[in-house]
Amino acid sequence: MSKIHIKDDLKIVRHKLPARLSHWLLVFCFFLTGLSGLAFFFPDLSWLVQILGTPQLARMIHPFTGIVMFLAFLNMVRIYWHHNFPEKNDWVWLLNIVEVLKGNEHAVSDNGKYNLGQKMLFWTLILAMFTLLITGIIMWRQYFAHNFPIPVIRIAILFHSACAFLLFTGIMVHIYMAFWVKGSIRGMVEGWVTVRWAKKHHPRWYREEVLPELEKELAEKQKNNK
Repeated sequence: MSKIHIKDDLKIVRHKLPARLSHWLLVFCFFLTGLSGLAFFFPDLSWLVQILGTPQLARMIHPFTGIVMFLAFLNMVRIYWHHNFPEKNDWVWLLNIVEVLKGNEHAVSDNGKYNLGQKMLFWTLILAMFTLLITGIIMWRQYFAHNFPIPVIRIAILFHSACAFLLFTGIMVHIYMAFWVKGSIRGMVEGWVTVRWAKKHHPRWYREEVLPELEKELAEKQKNNK
């Protein structure tokens, strides 16, 4: 059998449609929930509630958009959790973080589908999302707050605010990194990246998961063309 040549500009699947739909639903709900939350927390930003209409409407919608955001995130956790456990190689990435920031990630770390920074963000978001859900339910005046004593509600408000800040910070870092690593946004919008991109940023993922499938697929095509 002739040797299979794989071009560097060949498109490969990075994110399938269900993951992309959940991601963009999460993004939409994050901005609705996050901006209205900022307006509630900082009086100077009260004008942000106009995104949802009126202050009364914003207070009514805020918890529901938060729940939809949580459900979208839960689906992404279901899809990606097994790629996000720390591995021995991740510490190599961390110890060479200066080279990573210089754009030489491929030279110092043999990353799987996600690097340590992405994994840290993943688990940070899990902590923040679950805490926001639990504390948000405790604070939800219309349905649940009357079941809890005032001190518990005050603690819930404190943790809700802290985790909202943690979530907001994590998402901002995520957005920055998505723009910094060229091709990442396209991967989540259209679902594909190139072989060159995979080799540079996630070589072990390409070598162990993508390459065998590509070789199998191309071998089948060669066989059918004979």
